[in-house]
Amino acid sequence: MPSMSPHEIDSLDALRQRIREFAQDRAWERYHTPKNLVMALSVETAELLEPFQWLTAEQSRHLSAEQHEAVRQEIADVLIYLTRLADVLEIDLLDAAADKLAINARKYPIDRAHGNALKYSDFSDD
Repeated sequence: MPSMSPHEIDSLDALRQRIREFAQDRAWERYHTPKNLVMALSVETAELLEPFQWLTAEQSRHLSAEQHEAVRQEIADVLIYLTRLADVLEIDLLDAAADKLAINARKYPIDRAHGNALKYSDFSDD
């Protein structure tokens, strides 16, 4: 199967397949264990923090072009590792996300969560 151009990735399935092929082409499957992928994902997530370090909340909403591109690249790394981890573990990301949103909707009902940042366990019993 010929490789897609980068702009032909139009779904999570296409991304998953592209990443899988990328790893296969380089014989990296043996390194892509869940443990290693989680560690790599953690590192990339930490790198996503760097462009925001020392910024105020307001500054973080108005990144320079250079900062924005740095964030864009780190988000891509996080997405790639997350997608590869899900592929290796045979987890459908969209199904998992839909299930988690349903769980969160039960934990954070609108009437109790609207307009606050409390954790569900901190809701008052009134």
